[in-house]
Amino acid sequence: MPHPFSRYRLRLFGDFVRIVLAPTLVFGSALAMCRIRLGLSTPIAWLAFVSTASYARVVHRDYTQRREAQQRGSALPVEVVGRWPGNIDILIKLGKSVLTSYPGSFYLSLFEEYQCTTLNLKLLWSDLIITMDEEHIKHILATGFNHFWRGRRQKERMETFLGDGIFNRDDEEWKKHRALARPFFARDRIADFDLFEKYGGATLTILRGLAARGAPVDVQDLFSRFTLDAAAEFLFGERLDTLHGALPVAGQAVLGTKGAATADAFGAFVQAFEAAQNIITLRQVRGYFWPVREVLADKVEPHAAVISAFLEPIVQRTLDRKKKMREAGVSPSAEHDTFLDYLADHTEDSKVIRDQLLNILMAGRDTTACLLTYVTYAMAMYPDIARKMREEVLKICGHDAPNFEKLKALRYVHAVINETLRVFPPVPINVRETREHGVVLPPSDPTYAPPPTPIYIPGSTVVMYLPVLTQRNSALWGDDADVFDPERWLDARLRRFTENPMMYTPFSGGPRICIGQNYARNEATYLLVRLLQQFDGVALAPEAQPAGSLPPPQWKHGAGRASEERIWPAYAITLFVKGGLWVRFRQASDEE
Repeated sequence: MPHPFSRYRLRLFGDFVRIVLAPTLVFGSALAMCRIRLGLSTPIAWLAFVSTASYARVVHRDYTQRREAQQRGSALPVEVVGRWPGNIDILIKLGKSVLTSYPGSFYLSLFEEYQCTTLNLKLLWSDLIITMDEEHIKHILATGFNHFWRGRRQKERMETFLGDGIFNRDDEEWKKHRALARPFFARDRIADFDLFEKYGGATLTILRGLAARGAPVDVQDLFSRFTLDAAAEFLFGERLDTLHGALPVAGQAVLGTKGAATADAFGAFVQAFEAAQNIITLRQVRGYFWPVREVLADKVEPHAAVISAFLEPIVQRTLDRKKKMREAGVSPSAEHDTFLDYLADHTEDSKVIRDQLLNILMAGRDTTACLLTYVTYAMAMYPDIARKMREEVLKICGHDAPNFEKLKALRYVHAVINETLRVFPPVPINVRETREHGVVLPPSDPTYAPPPTPIYIPGSTVVMYLPVLTQRNSALWGDDADVFDPERWLDARLRRFTENPMMYTPFSGGPRICIGQNYARNEATYLLVRLLQQFDGVALAPEAQPAGSLPPPQWKHGAGRASEERIWPAYAITLFVKGGLWVRFRQASDEE
């Protein structure tokens, strides 16, 4: 099987032939047939000729798209018009915004400028659709699901990292992966809280020791270790025990790819894991021609090697154990203790197993850690919210370990979780691609001009949808959409959501809705209960943030939440806090 990156180089060559060489030959042949001779004696003349030929191809494609839209009774999306040819200036601004701007703010400025919720960025003359329109997102995820897929371009960006896993496959392969994983997230498995108690206890022991000394802690790092250790035992039957490794130390921590970095084996795995996600996000922003920036080497490959080295011994131990069982004549059990056991009974290909584990591990670690991190941030920012959460926990759970029924009864805690997922969705920006024959989207949000009309998206077009903007859209959520207010999930404002549930998609929606969402909510709620039972206060520790991780001064003059934030939200596939979330916990005097 050819290396994935060799296929990217082949694709680049094919694009050169299709976009430059073929139009040039056709254009030149047409001129020759018309007996028109050109004096192409200089490189500038040749460049002008090739540019004219390529431009003719673009004009023909645009004409064809307009005709297809008219035939389907629809219109093409509004196009962003930059100052430079090919919207190169927009591409540059977009690349800078990922590194310096509040998540989604550059896209929002374009939506506001053009007064619509779906746009075509038209980067380097290639279509790139962005949308924050809940009707269009509903069509992408649910009602028009069969017209969209992850697509060739997403697979291309992620192949070296996620390979054959569930998040990088479509159609029958995706269905097979999903059917394989679903039994391990059934209620009778997720309601078993022994793992949460085990690793939650280790997490709280660390927090108690730091609180006693008044020392700050990077809870983003700590929650990532908690979720990774729990997920590893749940999925692999392995004890990684990262909670007992070297933690980032305030005043000594350096800025990592996402949070604070540590210099040990686990730190190397995390840095590789997060660096790969960051590169994939930059590839997405750079658009269709991102391989030009990596034509000599796949930038993800060295990080993928570190990740594989971390996971391979785990996979190999299981395969060796299964081999010994077969040699001893022991048949595999119909009831598998772990996801890894289940995989090993169905294939001996270590790469296939590793890819599957990595995909599920990324979801199990990153999204839940993100939720816990931003709930803690909300508790530090809004002490009254933390106080109400603790009062409810003590009233319903006391100081005992909670069971499933008690967790379910925590209405205010769940409202805080819902509001955190609304304001800080773990996957703030996501991507789909239209299938070959294109699709007509329903009329968009009527609160925007121009008048609503169906929108035609040509085939094989990348569509980026932005939950981070949809879930803060005042047209959907009211004038207080940027305000963090858990009460909206408990009062009359809840009706907005119940009447239009696709305006809130933190776990995606439709057939590809997250199968682990109940596991994630149970895990996060359980740890929050145990934390609130022991601590009655949490405060930000900005002096402990690594250099370069506090919000830029210009955010103070920005719109929406950017002017309020005291940490730097950023994203690389999933949302995170740049430099980590450094806080101090206060031990409760009534803790038993």
